[in-house]
Amino acid sequence: MTKPPKSKPLLREADQPVRSRPRKPRDLAQPNLPFDPMPARIEPCLALLKTKPPKGDQWAYEIKWDGYRLAVHIEPSGVRILTRGGHDWTHRFPLIEAAARELGVSTAILDGEAVVLDEQGRSDFSALQQSLGGRGGKATSAESIFMAFDLLYFDGHDLTGTDLASRRHLLEGIVPESEGAIRLSQEVEADGAALLRAACEHGLEGIIAKDRHSAYRSGRLGDWVKVKCIQSDSFAIVGYEHSMSARAGIGSLLLAGKSGGKLVYVGSVGTGFKEAATWKLREELDKLATKKPAIEYAGRRKNIIWTRPRLIAEIEYRAWTADGKLRHASYKGLRDAADEAAIHELE
Repeated sequence: MTKPPKSKPLLREADQPVRSRPRKPRDLAQPNLPFDPMPARIEPCLALLKTKPPKGDQWAYEIKWDGYRLAVHIEPSGVRILTRGGHDWTHRFPLIEAAARELGVSTAILDGEAVVLDEQGRSDFSALQQSLGGRGGKATSAESIFMAFDLLYFDGHDLTGTDLASRRHLLEGIVPESEGAIRLSQEVEADGAALLRAACEHGLEGIIAKDRHSAYRSGRLGDWVKVKCIQSDSFAIVGYEHSMSARAGIGSLLLAGKSGGKLVYVGSVGTGFKEAATWKLREELDKLATKKPAIEYAGRRKNIIWTRPRLIAEIEYRAWTADGKLRHASYKGLRDAADEAAIHELE
């Protein structure tokens, strides 16, 4: 059997031992690995409305949730829950706050949507508003859950410059799938068009498509795309048609969108009102009554009470008429000022 060759000495003098450089005591003033400061707030990435889902392997799909956009900040000092407009609503979502404390992370910012689910597991915007006491209400919601769909900051590191696939990978290791007040908004492995059909058949609002390779960019830049089953947008209330036979005396609401920076009449809505919420709506409208309409109006409706355009309503509708009016409109509720809903821009 052949013997292995003898090793050669590492030093010139074979009789001297090999020694490593002696360790120095650690300088306590030496900085640790750099951490990114935790931002006080990050402007949300918003989905661009399209009529058809995009195609390609780079697109990931999720169900579109109908609720309030929130950012859950988990910090060493505690938990903060911020609305899209930057308002602190921690006290209004106690179950979500408690669930955030139980996630077992030291620092994180979760992006997602607060929703109330119906018996079929669908998000119900009206039920969410009622749980919060309506627009401008101060109630705390005991039914809301938080559907987390992105992770913007984690363990001392800013993830907004990281691609979506990596952010989702980390998020899935933090958030449970289907239990508790914080849940994962799951990605669905499916063709976008097929998923949209399935979502519409089940009475869901629509789907969201996200570019897996995109960083997190604030604003509506096209990295995220939304496709809706039923159109739903925000419009300014510019008046109401008074009716003695209608609930709370509101026969219909007169609505306006924006075009070139000006308010433009887009029709009215007379369905979808609920008893208690309608009386509160009437009280708010009467406080905004004015003699001068905020729009040019050439219609034939009578008994119109014009109002200053301070209230923004979420309206479902099926289509637009040839002259730019909403078809088959239904009232869903008022958007809260803290949600910073934008009045629909007319094409």
